[in-house]
Amino acid sequence: QIQLVESGGALVQPGGSLRLSCAASGSIKSVGLAHWYRQAPGKERERVASITFDGITSYTEPAKDRFTISRDNYKNMVFLQMDSLNTEDTAVYYCSMRCRTGPGWGYWEDFWGLGTQVTVSS
Repeated sequence: QIQLVESGGALVQPGGSLRLSCAASGSIKSVGLAHWYRQAPGKERERVASITFDGITSYTEPAKDRFTISRDNYKNMVFLQMDSLNTEDTAVYYCSMRCRTGPGWGYWEDFWGLGTQVTVSS
C-alpha cells in the first residue's frame, strides 16, 4: 500500500508565495516520474509541472517562470515552489507519482494524493 500526502496549502495574498510538499510512503522500491496537478472549482484537473527521477522538469504555461518543481529521491518527496501567485492559481493541488512496488522487482503504478487547498485572495 502506497500513500501520497500533500501539504503546504494555505490562504495567501496575490503576489505571495507558497511551497507545497508531497510525501510518498509505503512499499516503495523506487519513484519515477512525478507531477503536480491542480483543479479549480468548475474546471477540469490540469497538469502544472512534472519532474523525472533525474530532475528534468517541464511546466505548463500557467506555471512557467513562476513555479519550480523539485524532488528529494532519498525521502520520496516532491515539492512545488509557487511564486507571484494570483487569484487564478486558486485550486486544489494534487501530486502524482509513478512508483515501483510489489513483490520481486515489482511493477510501476501511478498513485495520487488527496490534494491540498491553495487559495489566493486579498
